[in-house]
Amino acid sequence: MPSIAPSFRYVWLIWASAFLVPWSVLFVARPTLRSPMLWASVLTAPFGLTELLFVPKYWNPPSLFDLAHRTGFDIESLVFCFAIGGLAVAGYQVLARTAEHVLPAGDRTSHLHRWHLAALLSPFFVLLVLLMLPWNPIYPGIAALFAGALASGLCRPDLWRNTLVGGVLFLALYAVFLLGLKLLWPGYIEAVWNLGDLIAWRPAGLPLEELLFGFGFGMYWSSVYEHVTWRQRDASQHSATNSIADGLPRTGR
Repeated sequence: MPSIAPSFRYVWLIWASAFLVPWSVLFVARPTLRSPMLWASVLTAPFGLTELLFVPKYWNPPSLFDLAHRTGFDIESLVFCFAIGGLAVAGYQVLARTAEHVLPAGDRTSHLHRWHLAALLSPFFVLLVLLMLPWNPIYPGIAALFAGALASGLCRPDLWRNTLVGGVLFLALYAVFLLGLKLLWPGYIEAVWNLGDLIAWRPAGLPLEELLFGFGFGMYWSSVYEHVTWRQRDASQHSATNSIADGLPRTGR
């Protein structure tokens, strides 16, 4: 990996903290988003401790007190994970025009929901298994997020719109931040990411892995709040089980 210029010393801190700007704007401007945003951010912040898996195999950023280089952990990762969790949850909800309601108790007994907990925890199982393979750790992380989004969608088909739209929205936001990083600090990506161990194709000079991470993270976390709390955005929408049943011909005696 190329030597890192002294001017890059606080880039990771500035970039991670920049995600708190849209987070704060949404938190102040949309009171209805405050609860799910805080809920998600508190849950995702501890994932910053997984930085140990990625330094230095995936990247090796300068950090406060040189923590990333010396220990594999850093404060910036906690800030980053806190901010992106709330943003991912809020993305689809910002655009949603329908009222939120709690899923009826009867719908929760659908055969699909037998896998409710397994679907939510699936990313962690997938990650643990794939980390045993000799890959760069970013790929198990990306695969785990995509697997979690797929499992959640199969368990709660009514949340597919949240999942896909949320993934696209967060990817767009994340790409803007990555482009800002590239333009404001030329050479930072080349100096910090372990590009020689990653896919050579880099759209707009951005690591493809980062874009895949953004899409996967947005897909999984955009529907987690509704999934955990048994909520649904479209009040007129039946559960998948009831929708199928409503479409079948009726017979009686």
